[in-house]
Amino acid sequence: MPTYRDEVVVLRTHKLGEADRIVTMLSRRHGKVRAVAKGVRRTSSRFGARLEPFMVADVQLYQGRTLDIVQQAESLGSYGAPIAADYDSYTAAHAMVETADRLNEAEATPQQYLLLVGGLRTLSLGGHAPRSVLDSYLLRAMALSGWAPALGACARCGAEGPHDWFVAQLGGSVCGECAPAGSARVRPETRQLLRALIAGEWEVVDAATEHASAAASGLVAAYTQYHLERGIRSLSHLSHLETRR
Repeated sequence: MPTYRDEVVVLRTHKLGEADRIVTMLSRRHGKVRAVAKGVRRTSSRFGARLEPFMVADVQLYQGRTLDIVQQAESLGSYGAPIAADYDSYTAAHAMVETADRLNEAEATPQQYLLLVGGLRTLSLGGHAPRSVLDSYLLRAMALSGWAPALGACARCGAEGPHDWFVAQLGGSVCGECAPAGSARVRPETRQLLRALIAGEWEVVDAATEHASAAASGLVAAYTQYHLERGIRSLSHLSHLETRR
């Protein structure tokens, strides 16, 4: 069986036997990869610390029948320690890697890899509120998967916007004629913030009010979980996070 190299970001790990781990990774060129890292739980392991969640590494893998085997790992981005030092960043990062783990193989593209690495790097630097970094990541990840929310024209009938209602099940902003009873009404400042989050306009994001940030986070979470067809467990720990520093 051949060996291959790739850049990866570690999504999650779990124990295997007494000294090994199974590592789930999102790679730049090979989609999602599950591989056995032998002996990494021993204190003498050469690369155990490089295969922890949120770490970015250049790995060499041996292609197995069911699981590949990690042969080498060189660190490209040590984001785990600074993220773990801040609870808000840690819980946001968990939601990001859990979302990436939910991608199917067709969606696990190089663009998704680069987006996740960029999000984790931003969290590790601490320049923006963790919940805002997460919201921006989720919106962009959905867009790359073909589920960009409608934020201008009505998602249902195509009527020109802007519109004051947002319905995750219908694809985003909808007009008054298409909005079902009980739909979430969106203020202009929240609508502007959603556009800034997906475009990466951080000056607008950082200047948003607490109310707009909280409202946008709720809409982003509902939209993401609807299109992933099941809940993101890590989001249940995020309701208390401050949206601004």
